[in-house]
Amino acid sequence: MEIIRTHSPEGFKQLDTAALRRDFLVAGLFTPGAITMHYWEVDRTIIGGAAPLTTALELTATKELLAANFFCERREVGIVNLGGLGSVVADGVTHQLNKLDALYVGRGTKSVKFISKDAAKPAQFYFVSYPAHTTYPAKLVPLAQAQVLELGATETANRRKLCKLIVPGLVDTCQLVLGVTLLENGSVWNTMPCHTHERRSEVYLYFDVPAKAFVTHYLGRPTETRHLIVRDREAALSPSWSIHSGSGTCAYGFVWCMGGENQEFTDMDAVAMEDLR
Repeated sequence: MEIIRTHSPEGFKQLDTAALRRDFLVAGLFTPGAITMHYWEVDRTIIGGAAPLTTALELTATKELLAANFFCERREVGIVNLGGLGSVVADGVTHQLNKLDALYVGRGTKSVKFISKDAAKPAQFYFVSYPAHTTYPAKLVPLAQAQVLELGATETANRRKLCKLIVPGLVDTCQLVLGVTLLENGSVWNTMPCHTHERRSEVYLYFDVPAKAFVTHYLGRPTETRHLIVRDREAALSPSWSIHSGSGTCAYGFVWCMGGENQEFTDMDAVAMEDLR
């Protein structure tokens, strides 16, 4: 598991493109037949990808989690399937996930296994994990049961559907909040006007980005912004002091996941468009 160190806003200003990509972009999450994980120091976040083929893949504690006997001993996990039909078996209970269905797995779950129904059309499980202080039961949330917000407008090229999957009111969690945003054809902007939230960090995982397309993801303090070129199934890391917004060369989707001390979705510090630099 790769460890990603954090930066202060002042240190962030000094980073060149290579350093920005090293410390704020996660690529290569989905290796066929393997689980890949990255540990981000901010909020002790772990993000990962599981790409099972013909055999099940089990989520285990790595050397960076030596104090834990198993991965979820003191952690909770949010999972979204980005590929073909698959299932997650949590302590012997099988949860079937179609594309963009989500599953919450709570603290204390000893065994988590990822399975593809068809290796020719494999599932791709994206997961995010945070420390957990108590135990909540596993819960499957199909995309059809999400809390949906219709946002944006065609004239501002940001018409999108925000689908809340693992949020208060649907799933009890310690700190994890997760959902999916889907842009309509002809719209390319997400999260603009933008915001920050000092009480939690956030990760965006972009998906359904065509091979020759990309998303320009914006980050940094509102008065000191930078950008990353992000390809399909790559994740951008957003510490609490950073904006997190993007514009693509075409429509796309992204999984957003937050962890921190506040689960209120509307807890945001809005940034006026004229204040961006």
